[in-house]
Amino acid sequence: MRTRTLLPLFLALILVCALALPALAGSAPAFGPVAKEDLKVGMVLIGSQDDGFSGAHYNGLEGMKAELGLTDSQVLYKFNVPETAECDAALRELVDAGCQIIFGNSWGFMNYMEELADEYPEVIFSHCSGYKNNGVNFNNYFGRIYQSRYLAGIAAGLKTQTNLIGYVAAWADNAEVNGGINAFALGVQSVNPEAKVYVKYISSWFDPTLEKQTAVALLDLGCDVIAQHVDTAMPQVAAQEAGKFGCGYNTDMTPMAPDAHLTAPIWHWSSVYIAQVKDLMAGTWQPVNYFLGLKEGMVDLSPLSKNVAEGTAEKIEEARARILSGEWDVFTGPIYSNTDELVVKEGEVLADADITGGLMTNLLIKGVEVK
Repeated sequence: MRTRTLLPLFLALILVCALALPALAGSAPAFGPVAKEDLKVGMVLIGSQDDGFSGAHYNGLEGMKAELGLTDSQVLYKFNVPETAECDAALRELVDAGCQIIFGNSWGFMNYMEELADEYPEVIFSHCSGYKNNGVNFNNYFGRIYQSRYLAGIAAGLKTQTNLIGYVAAWADNAEVNGGINAFALGVQSVNPEAKVYVKYISSWFDPTLEKQTAVALLDLGCDVIAQHVDTAMPQVAAQEAGKFGCGYNTDMTPMAPDAHLTAPIWHWSSVYIAQVKDLMAGTWQPVNYFLGLKEGMVDLSPLSKNVAEGTAEKIEEARARILSGEWDVFTGPIYSNTDELVVKEGEVLADADITGGLMTNLLIKGVEVK
């Protein structure tokens, strides 16, 4: 695994107060303080420490451990946990081990964590992605990864020669997945209006074999760039083997596909973990939600590889500057669905509630086709 550089400590302070629920403003802390030597932190992960998504979370929590000076015995992991009753069992094991705060890194863990939060009100359950919050001991955290996906779409739109770009996606009817597809497609269209994005869903976050097979199927349809919202580098490997190109996810996948990979939307999770665990230790933890983006350093783009088209860096930096200015964001209208319905009017910006759920759950924009 490649280690990640910790974000400056001031980002953690930003996160503490970001996106607080209005109803919670000024409410008294319900937990802690917890002495450092008594602290135990748990995490349930859908994958292994070596795959892209779970690996990024693992690195983030390891970064928290190093920053706060915790020992290995104080940070407990449950790897390769499916979104089934096995999640419930894994969470209970961490509760029984004495963890005061437990993180879960996959959408399908949400309901299990919600139920256990009610059962164990003395334990904090913090869920990555999703949308639920019980206002007591169950919150969620995610980031505006769609901003990074838009930037990756620029790289893909400039690279394609066939104007067909494939996208290996995890789940249909999921706002996180479809929001990523739409943002990527908008990035593509910003530099190449003629390009189309072909999507195939695999109904899994993590399935290396199926991920590669699906990428091959998209390549067979004429796609010459492969993007993804799945956890491993296998779509990029498929692109490399076909002599084509791709945009990965979660980590820089260039080492796995050096002649194919262009860039990847990536995460910096350590800042969220540092903020929440420090608050627990200080007795100031609150059940607020976190939804941060490029500006706060939560999401980014991996370094552009040697494979990108000429002018890619300049176009990406132009778009990045627009986002960082706060005057424009990815889902600014007019935006049309792939059934030609106007879903975001000109000048309007899609609300966060519709990005994390709501409208984005089933929306695919014009220029996106499911294959």
